[in-house]
Amino acid sequence: QVQLAETGGGLVQPGGSLTLSCAASGFDFDDYDIAWFRQTPVQEREGVAAVDVDGSTTYAVSVEGRFNVSRDGSIKRAYLQMNNLKPADSGLYFCAAGATWEVRGAKLTAHFYRNWGQGIQVTVSS
Repeated sequence: QVQLAETGGGLVQPGGSLTLSCAASGFDFDDYDIAWFRQTPVQEREGVAAVDVDGSTTYAVSVEGRFNVSRDGSIKRAYLQMNNLKPADSGLYFCAAGATWEVRGAKLTAHFYRNWGQGIQVTVSS
């Protein structure tokens, strides 16, 4: 059974940092691209960052230079380090896994990720 579990969310002040973690189980982690998406009540789920099976990364323009995505295949975990957070970064963050042969170049497109965590809230507010 495929499982993805996010941890590390919470409340942080503008300019602060948080690191989200995604623990994966039930599938061959090394064959799957991992991406982070976020969703708000007024915005559809958007891709934030992705790391593919080779370690190559992709970022949304809005977070490039502030966020860093990584993965550790030895423990089947992925991470999203978020720095210089802004109120606009607030939302429900999801970890997703997609077979690399299905995702291909669409690294930040939710449609190609079949496996999702439950999501974790990140709130950036003073």
